[in-house]
Amino acid sequence: MDQYIGTLLDNRYEILEVIGTGGMAVVYKARCNRLNRLVAIKVLKQELSQDEEFRRRFHAESQAVAMLSHPNIVSVYDVSHSNNLDYIVMELIEGITLKQYLEQKGRLNWREALHFSTQIAKALEHAHSRGIIHRDIKPHNIMILKDGSVKVADFGIARISSAQNTLTREALGSVHYISPEQAKGGKVDYRSDLYSLGVVMYEMLTGRPPFDGDTPVSVAIQHINAKPVMPRELNPDIPEGFEQITMHAMAADISKRYPSATRMLADLEIFRKNPNVVFDFTDDQDAFDVERLINDPNYLPESLPRRERKQPSRVFIPQRKQPPAQPAPSQTEKKGANVALTAGIVCIVLAVLGIGYFLYSYFFSDLFSRTEEVQVPQLVGQYFDNFDQSQYPDLTFEVTDWRASDAYESGYVIEQSVDAGTMVKVGSKIELTLSSGIETNNMQNLVNMPLENALDYLNSLSMTLDISVDYQESDVYTAGYIIRTIPERGEPLSDGQSVTLVVSTGVPVELVKVPSLIGSDVDDAIAMIKEAGLGDGMIKYVDSDLPEGTVTFQSIDAETEVKAGTVINLQASKGPEEAQEPLIRTLSQDAVVEQGEKLTLQVKAEVSDDGELTYAWYVSDSGNVADAELVSRSGKDNTTCEVDTEKAGVWYYFCKIVNTLGESHTSANTQMIRVEVTKKQEPVRAEISVRMPSSSGTYEVLVKVDGETQIEAFTVDMAEQSSRSIHLTVEGTGTQTVDVYLDGVLYETMELDFDALAE
Repeated sequence: MDQYIGTLLDNRYEILEVIGTGGMAVVYKARCNRLNRLVAIKVLKQELSQDEEFRRRFHAESQAVAMLSHPNIVSVYDVSHSNNLDYIVMELIEGITLKQYLEQKGRLNWREALHFSTQIAKALEHAHSRGIIHRDIKPHNIMILKDGSVKVADFGIARISSAQNTLTREALGSVHYISPEQAKGGKVDYRSDLYSLGVVMYEMLTGRPPFDGDTPVSVAIQHINAKPVMPRELNPDIPEGFEQITMHAMAADISKRYPSATRMLADLEIFRKNPNVVFDFTDDQDAFDVERLINDPNYLPESLPRRERKQPSRVFIPQRKQPPAQPAPSQTEKKGANVALTAGIVCIVLAVLGIGYFLYSYFFSDLFSRTEEVQVPQLVGQYFDNFDQSQYPDLTFEVTDWRASDAYESGYVIEQSVDAGTMVKVGSKIELTLSSGIETNNMQNLVNMPLENALDYLNSLSMTLDISVDYQESDVYTAGYIIRTIPERGEPLSDGQSVTLVVSTGVPVELVKVPSLIGSDVDDAIAMIKEAGLGDGMIKYVDSDLPEGTVTFQSIDAETEVKAGTVINLQASKGPEEAQEPLIRTLSQDAVVEQGEKLTLQVKAEVSDDGELTYAWYVSDSGNVADAELVSRSGKDNTTCEVDTEKAGVWYYFCKIVNTLGESHTSANTQMIRVEVTKKQEPVRAEISVRMPSSSGTYEVLVKVDGETQIEAFTVDMAEQSSRSIHLTVEGTGTQTVDVYLDGVLYETMELDFDALAE
């Protein structure tokens, strides 16, 4: 049992059980005794709590998430340190992850995917407005509640954008959902979350992520270089507009993505109102994002004035065809232009407000608060690869530029954004410029340099070059890094010269074709997977009318070329559903009836599946099923049986209930119902003598036997009688009461044993 189960933190939170474990912390279910509610508590692992850097990151996470308050984000209630434990108290979510939901359903219909995507985007919009990037959006971190609402969880690797680290230092998040800039270790901003959301949307719509492989590195390379299969090729039911939104969010070029969650939400809302809409994203590059302008001091939109820059060298990269020239604007379009002008003025006002907010946040706010500061070290002249950044945990260092130098060889720091010895706030970022080599007219050594940095260097030269990029497999150089250059190092360069950069695509990949597995027996499918040089993965059994063990789904389509060893997951049929045995709810009890008396037997039954119940009644005079005879044929509504009571004796009745589900049948017999039919007794006639009150007069006489009138009222004239007594004949069975009425008044009562008289 976990050592902290039963521990009471801050004399308030009682730890009940472990509900999850992560890289940095363990999550417990706990009870808040003060508010009498269940909560989740994330406790920093003991082995990490001794490390001051980890503790700092843990508390930074807590403070960042505590800033958020949104219905689609898991809430943080408390942050504390108790019993030598650092922990945060969060909302306890009752639900499942989107990953578990996708494993159950395979893929979602587009309406359900739109419902979830909108809520996730709203959560990101709120977080981004507070300067927080999630950095790890994936189905595992998205909770689905019972009411269908969504909450984004685990902002454990979120960083405030003004103090973010690059992934060259911390490879964070799941490789299937990271953005290309994360995969390359580049700078991350809000648009990285939107890329990850696009990947999640892709998986919801198609049932699989856009890229897969047998190693994290191979998947990361695909995010950088590969193009995913269009979702509508995998699922034609996806509307074109929804596919466009998904792929726009997943644009590999960060500048071509949605600039903000707000813009993405606007398109999701347009699509929700009109699922037949088709978007045009060709003009998006001229827009700027107010949300980023307010929160990101390094952001300067292309549409705003910039300093004059030197014309860059040409790079041969295929370009999208430009749309044809548009006709002159109509009156309606002119009105639209006026509206656009008004909107532009509003945007400028917002930009001014944002700049004001930025100036206050980064300059004047320091006048009103004391901030812990640290001294900036001297880095100019150091070889960057030998620089140990862990010696300066309170600062962030990032290479932002490469430039030729007259004094330093390639890889040395030639400029830093803040001078050495300057006191800056803890968490500040120091931008570094590295030398790309001593500036000459000769080709510098670009081998083993990232392509992006090599292009920056060549573009910075005082001459214009014709640059082309070739790709080549390599088991020596990391994917995306330069293998060699043409011309080679030291060869002269001249204006207009052609330069070829040969870039590594990584380790050579052996491609094999995926066999067609659907419809095969699961054992045969596994054999085919291994024979093709692929890896057999998880097998999930699902409901299907196909025979048991028949493959109904393969994770990668047949004939697709993939890397050897790629894992293929399967879904196989559980077999046709078997009919469940009927459950008998009520049944008539044993009975004793007289011959000729009516008796109806009844049964009620139900089943847990969708089968149809039919009923057949049987009777046996021995109580054995084997010699029973059919009383009434099987029928859907045959839940009652009329008992034959014409013959005296003992019989045993039961009902056979059959459940039919497709081709499957299951039956159950009820218990035996014992029915005893007794002989009907014939009435016995008897004569009674009634002594009248006097020998004269006239009387009205009426006789009842056991309360029922047996002799109707008649008149007796005693003057005509020979004696004072009159004699009457009655009949009955057993012992019964005989009442004699004179003139409507009870005159005499007697008990007669008719059975004794019969003997």
